[in-house]
Amino acid sequence: MNDKTIIKSIAIGSFDGIHIAHQSLIDRVDAIVIIERNGGYLTPGFKRSLYTDKICCFYHFDKVKSLTPKEFVEKLNRDFPSLETIVVGYDFAFGRDKAGDAEGLRELFHKEVIVVEEVCSDSIPVHSRTIKAYLREGKVSVASKLLGRAHRIDGKVIQGQGLGKKELVPTINLSVEDYQLPLEGVYATRTKVDDVWYQSVSFLGHRVTTDGSFAVETHILDCEIAEVSGIVWIEFVEFIRANKKFDTLESLKLQIKKDIFVAKEQLK
Repeated sequence: MNDKTIIKSIAIGSFDGIHIAHQSLIDRVDAIVIIERNGGYLTPGFKRSLYTDKICCFYHFDKVKSLTPKEFVEKLNRDFPSLETIVVGYDFAFGRDKAGDAEGLRELFHKEVIVVEEVCSDSIPVHSRTIKAYLREGKVSVASKLLGRAHRIDGKVIQGQGLGKKELVPTINLSVEDYQLPLEGVYATRTKVDDVWYQSVSFLGHRVTTDGSFAVETHILDCEIAEVSGIVWIEFVEFIRANKKFDTLESLKLQIKKDIFVAKEQLK
């Protein structure tokens, strides 16, 4: 849908994660205007569109950061000629040096501006930065509650060390870019391969017991699947343990067996 003349209402923001507070803005409009930056996302780029049925329009921050508040509003009016309503969050800032705020938007737009107040979940203010902080602590279940869904990442299948299949357990190794990743460690997860979700246990972090390199790898539970290629998704359910170094591969193997048992319990 490229005809912006039918868009009468928009919500503006970074919408990183499309979390439950974002949904309170999105539910009110025809389309969302996403201010895109670079990297460290809960939900990077176009993948935000996977979590909303509203039209997604992107402005890259580098392209609009030099605009004054007046110039930014003029751009909105040009890009959305039928625009009647703009919805923003209570802490919305825009224009060069963040010189504009919600009240300034009202003065410049001359039409309806709706300001949505802060959203909380169990007394926790819902912000992308808050969700990222919980992820960095390994608190994926809290992060998922604030998101309104399980936290997910996707990555391209790559060649691993080869140790898993030979010495430990077979894993799918992924190259993951642009996402804010959870705390290094082991998680009970679900893994999507070829449109099918499987129960799994996943590790992300530096392989401190072997080659020290950073890895994101997932082991499918109770199921053998053929050679995997392309894009694979991981959905985080619960934290199992932090990353740690083992003295031998055998001790690592014993720990992996324990991790698998815990994962199965958490995924019941």
